[in-house]
Amino acid sequence: MRRDAARNRERILDAAAAIVAAEGVGGLSMAEVAATAGVGVGTLYRRFGDRSGLAYALIDEREREFQAAFLDGPPPLGPGAEPRERVRAFLGALADRTVAQLDLLVMAETAGPYARFGGAYEAYRGHLAMLLGQVRPEGDASCLADALLAPLAAPLLARQVRDQGVPVGRVKAALDALVAGL
Repeated sequence: MRRDAARNRERILDAAAAIVAAEGVGGLSMAEVAATAGVGVGTLYRRFGDRSGLAYALIDEREREFQAAFLDGPPPLGPGAEPRERVRAFLGALADRTVAQLDLLVMAETAGPYARFGGAYEAYRGHLAMLLGQVRPEGDASCLADALLAPLAAPLLARQVRDQGVPVGRVKAALDALVAGL
């Protein structure tokens, strides 16, 4: 990436993060981000596509940290623990990670019919399928991974946590019960 493009990207993401912090995700408009960052709105659209692309860029750093933790971090989330325990740790950490950036993830995941199923989802699914294949070799690890990820879709989690007042700990306990039944 050219140096000026990297500076523009950093200014854009800083501006977007400041707007989200001050006004929430609802206040995030491409025009306001461009004006705050001091770039043309066309630059913003070329770089990020739309608001959901910008949302994914804002969640990227935390996503990278999360992926590093489950790929190379300490057990039980990282390698070294029994596979079933790693599945439980992964789902619990993903629930916490999703709640931490819930509004941005809801916006990003609802941008289109398949918006949720991008790179991060495929990494989650692949990781879970690998672990589930160790827990239950005779099972369909790929479909089981999708089934365990479904309750952690940001819109569903937002509905439970915000609209229904379900504590995230209760969601994690339900996922633990599912994993125990494998």
